[in-house]
Amino acid sequence: MSSTAATPAAHVLDPAPNPAGASPLLALNNLHLTLASPRGPLPALRGLTLRLERGQTLGLVGESGCGKSLTALAIMGLLPESAQLSGAITFDGRALTSLDDAAMGRVRGARIGMVFQEPMTALNPLHRIGRQIAEPLRLHRGMDSASARAEALRLLERVKMPQAAARLNAYPHQLSGGQRQRVVIAMALACGPQLLVADEPTTALDATTQREVLDLIDELVADSGMALLLISHDLGLMADRVEQLAVMYAGQVVEQGATAEVFARPQHPYTQGLLAARPRLGLARGTRLATIPGRVPDLLALPSGCSFAPRCPRADAACQAPPALPASAQGQGHGVACWHTGTPAAADTAPAGAAP
Repeated sequence: MSSTAATPAAHVLDPAPNPAGASPLLALNNLHLTLASPRGPLPALRGLTLRLERGQTLGLVGESGCGKSLTALAIMGLLPESAQLSGAITFDGRALTSLDDAAMGRVRGARIGMVFQEPMTALNPLHRIGRQIAEPLRLHRGMDSASARAEALRLLERVKMPQAAARLNAYPHQLSGGQRQRVVIAMALACGPQLLVADEPTTALDATTQREVLDLIDELVADSGMALLLISHDLGLMADRVEQLAVMYAGQVVEQGATAEVFARPQHPYTQGLLAARPRLGLARGTRLATIPGRVPDLLALPSGCSFAPRCPRADAACQAPPALPASAQGQGHGVACWHTGTPAAADTAPAGAAP
């Protein structure tokens, strides 16, 4: 196990100052989320802080179970009734956590759109596609049935739905997975939101359809100028699609910065491990990919210090104290919640089974 001397604080790299007085479109500040479970209260989010500027694209990445989708549901006000949420979620200067259900309903869909990871469960199997796209248009924009249907057709054409006019009368089960996802995107865009939250939008799609859907989201975001929060477990997917990247582990952000900077100079051992585990062209036949040992920790039995320490090749006594992402780095510079940052040692990143 390699070791470096502990530093007195987690690190900020290449800070980029924010214009004085500028307020972000979306800000999550010290967000804690506890869910009920048969084994006791589950700390799903632990002090999560994120910042998304107007027109900016932010990627949220990490292994399954790290809290990415729960972050999206918290923003949308779609958490289960048993959830206990503390901290602040501010959207365009307005505290979303203080809104009642009716007020949140006027924000959801109208100003914040969401693309869910499983379109078959996001769509109502009993209603035709045209009716489902038209619903937010009638609710939020006050359109009559004829106008809403005409706009629904325009939206389907905008998301490049084949035979869009015929699809208005189709039921969800009559469409392919990629077509259903286009419908969900059309619904999310119906009212011209300022923010689009895309939670694993290519789940269960084949590789070709995945790229088509992601390219479509990129195009629509660029055309409209809205902000994008893209959630995925796939680091490679984020590389050229988002400006800022936040890496989550066990309900916390452990590294955050400009996407190009994080890819070029990953500092947290977890980020380095994720990047090392990616398949790469040119590897010799039979070469085993690198892996991160162990599993994501049980949230009911978290280590007392750094949550990644049991899986980290650099862990030492310093890691018994929990590091935190510096406040000055959240949404600004390249920040890392780790006592041991820097270029990984060869032993830290060599593929399993590879020659030393």
